[in-house]
Amino acid sequence: MDRRNVMGFATAAAFLAASPIVRAATASQTFVLVHGAFHGGWCWARVAQLLRADGHQVFTPTFTGLGERAHFMSPNVDLNTFVRDIASVIESEELTNVVLVGHSYGGYVITGAADLVPDRIASLVYLDAGLLAGSGATVDAELTEEGRGARLRSAVVVNGTNIIMPPPATVFGVVQPDQVSWVNRQMKPMPLKAYTTPLVLKSSIYGVAPKTFIRCTKPAIAIPQVGSGARFAQANGWKYKEIATGHDAMVSAPQELTKMLLEG
Repeated sequence: MDRRNVMGFATAAAFLAASPIVRAATASQTFVLVHGAFHGGWCWARVAQLLRADGHQVFTPTFTGLGERAHFMSPNVDLNTFVRDIASVIESEELTNVVLVGHSYGGYVITGAADLVPDRIASLVYLDAGLLAGSGATVDAELTEEGRGARLRSAVVVNGTNIIMPPPATVFGVVQPDQVSWVNRQMKPMPLKAYTTPLVLKSSIYGVAPKTFIRCTKPAIAIPQVGSGARFAQANGWKYKEIATGHDAMVSAPQELTKMLLEG
């Protein structure tokens, strides 16, 4: 294990040592925590440890080509690849009654995964997440022509794959220096195809119930799809909550977020 990973685990351990364990009033649950763009399963470390300490089963898979799976990046990786990544974990681990949580870009992924294995999903939680405009839509569907053009211009080709380099951690509302350093060194590029390839659903969109949308408000991130997702959730009777922290709530406010997830 290299020095940076040791430091990451030490930071997580120190956090847990300084924080009271959250005790749930409910029975043991199964959580699958899905990260957003540029991130990996690593970003859920603190939340996962708190949930496990409370007796819950937790999985934090990483998309193909990101995090510890960065070496699998290829020109074929797209949104459908990520959907299959998550659905495959649920199927191979034979999970049922899953609380499927998607952060940011991960909102699109959990929608697709739930569409593939609907009988295994107990509920969906969209954490400051984007929502698809409908079956066959792309992640960039809601962007203006100028926005889509900017995305294309920001892409670079590495080993034959068009990729988008990660922005600074501060863009995601991370402000504490140790957290900024951790997120910056862990983030990996995203494939451009993850934004431009449509996701076709077999059933009506967001057909799994119940659904919760958690909006991160301090500061609220300026991603159009997140704002429209929050409005859609409120307009369609989803459970709606707000948490006073930046976009990467699992990093900046893990204990508060864990409590919110356990409250259902």
